[in-house]
Amino acid sequence: MTAVLSRAVDLNADLGEGFGAYRIGDDAALLDVVTSANVACGFHAGDPEIMVETFRLAKAGGVTVGAHPGFPDLWGFGRRALPYSAGEIERLIAYQIGAASALSTLANHPIAYVKLHGALANLAVADPDIAAASIRAIKGVDASLACLAIAHGQQERLARDAGLRTYSEVYADRGYQDDGSLMPRARPGAFVHDPAEAVERACRMVKTGEIVSVTGKVLPTSVDSICVHGDNPTAVVTARLLRERLAIEGIVLASFASKP
Repeated sequence: MTAVLSRAVDLNADLGEGFGAYRIGDDAALLDVVTSANVACGFHAGDPEIMVETFRLAKAGGVTVGAHPGFPDLWGFGRRALPYSAGEIERLIAYQIGAASALSTLANHPIAYVKLHGALANLAVADPDIAAASIRAIKGVDASLACLAIAHGQQERLARDAGLRTYSEVYADRGYQDDGSLMPRARPGAFVHDPAEAVERACRMVKTGEIVSVTGKVLPTSVDSICVHGDNPTAVVTARLLRERLAIEGIVLASFASKP
């Protein structure tokens, strides 16, 4: 892959990930910083009340919103790979896109893209059948929606081939394996806990168009969006520091969904 360098980049976070009376992360604070919000659709987290509230807060802050579908796994927060077939996954994703589309329209702030969550996203990186199922779901529900895909994965490649507007995502707070996939959460190097280190890594990726794996392997990468996990205790600090640093570097923050 040839790296595409840009002086503008999106900053996204996974939001709306509470459930009922329970809340995870500081969504209001993150919505003051990010340019795109991936809103949980009720399967791994979220519910109709939280979804509408998040869409309304995002609209008030001028933040683009997207659907963030995952496995139906509230207990495991969508981070466990469940044994669904590709066809079942296609329908699970379509169901959640439909819910996000309906509730975001109700909030007068329609979704612009889809980004998979957790274990489902990781499967779509490695498994072309799961990646293809996700693409069928997006195109089948609304082909005008963009696809925000983890860089270097099967979903990114197949979504482009299918003609979807496709944007590449990197992570400020996660480690990478040599193939460009995210380091599994149980392994050393999976997380970047220090906000300053996360900011340095993210800025380097944007400026050089490269991911550096935990072993030091350099992978040329298109960088359209940087993710900061909303459930991370240091998410707000990291996002604020990153926004400030990017401004110093002359890099503009803008939603990828506004690109042609």
